[in-house]
Amino acid sequence: MSAEIKVPTLGESVSTATIARWIKKIGEAVAADEPIVELETDKVTVEVNAPEAGVISEIAAEEGAEVAPGDLLGRVDAKGAAVAAPKKEPAEAAAPKTGVNAQQTAPGPVARPGVGALPAAAKIMAEKNVNPDDVTGTAKDGRISKGDVQEFLNKPAAAPAAPAAKAPRAQDAREERVKMTRLRKTIANRLKEAQNTAAMLTTFNEVDMSAIMAMRAAYKEAFEKKHKGIRLGFNGFFVKAVCAALAEFPAVNAEIDGDDIVYKNFVNMGIAVGGANGLVVPVIRDADQKSIAEIEAEIAGFAKSAKDGTLKLDQLSGGSFSITNGGVYGSLMSTPILNPPQSAILGMHKIQDRPVAVDGKIEIRPMMYLAVSYDHRIIDGREAVSFLVRVKESLEDPRRLLLAI
Repeated sequence: MSAEIKVPTLGESVSTATIARWIKKIGEAVAADEPIVELETDKVTVEVNAPEAGVISEIAAEEGAEVAPGDLLGRVDAKGAAVAAPKKEPAEAAAPKTGVNAQQTAPGPVARPGVGALPAAAKIMAEKNVNPDDVTGTAKDGRISKGDVQEFLNKPAAAPAAPAAKAPRAQDAREERVKMTRLRKTIANRLKEAQNTAAMLTTFNEVDMSAIMAMRAAYKEAFEKKHKGIRLGFNGFFVKAVCAALAEFPAVNAEIDGDDIVYKNFVNMGIAVGGANGLVVPVIRDADQKSIAEIEAEIAGFAKSAKDGTLKLDQLSGGSFSITNGGVYGSLMSTPILNPPQSAILGMHKIQDRPVAVDGKIEIRPMMYLAVSYDHRIIDGREAVSFLVRVKESLEDPRRLLLAI
């Protein structure tokens, strides 16, 4: 008797996935709920577990194939009998694959047995001719993440060997053509969708960060001690300030659904973070009901999971508003693009000392430009500007958050 291995439901707005790698091969024994195949979606990497104990008796979809929820991936023979002549097995290269699509895998790197690398990491190692044995994996189960490879490449003493010379291509030897990843294609499609669909507009303001910085300096050690190692950053203050402003201006937290406007009586806050496969936006659910400590803890967890490539699909769906921080990369000002179907997004930027007029005098203050991009179809200019002013006021005087004014 055999049990079918099928593609699970992939989450909100995710309709297909690519088979990144088969963890188990035909004839190998598996335990119930043991990971056997890895799928790569446009958001995260998903492991599919064995439906029951037995032996892999069939692989119906090879590495690199695109599959949809409910598609047959393979079968497990519950009797545990070894399969002498497999019907269909993925074509193997000279070296074991490391979890990327077949067309992206180069023969140079050789994956460590039982460890391997996340798809983005394997792609970089193939391009840079890096031996996985030279890279220390910090992701789940010791696997190699994109960050691990980049850290290795940044070490002068551990520079990888120069790749073998390639024959010049007909069009131009100075060019290189690389297939877009699923994540990059999805980002491109969604951002273009936002521009084509929404009447997008951006309004700007600036905030004096003196009060927040003074509060952090005074309480960061006590905060970290009380909350067991959770660091007091800026994001917690911004999330709380935004939640307070959204309560006053609910249209900024709403979305358009056909001819209807859907107002949310909750705030699911998306926080843009850099991941192993690109930018992702995990969601803090019911952020308006959580403390700064709880918010900071979730953001720290998101950052680690994004680096390791272990974010779950349900962590990336359901957001009602988003915050992105270009300041961590040095951006002084930008116009963030909406994350559909959300109707607004707040952009944070670099904190920079600038001269400002304070009570008729010129003073040097730590200033940050803020930007709110919004869908003018649902949010009026007055609401957008007033919302951003309220965020500014809460950050410049955090006591307003405590008093809810």
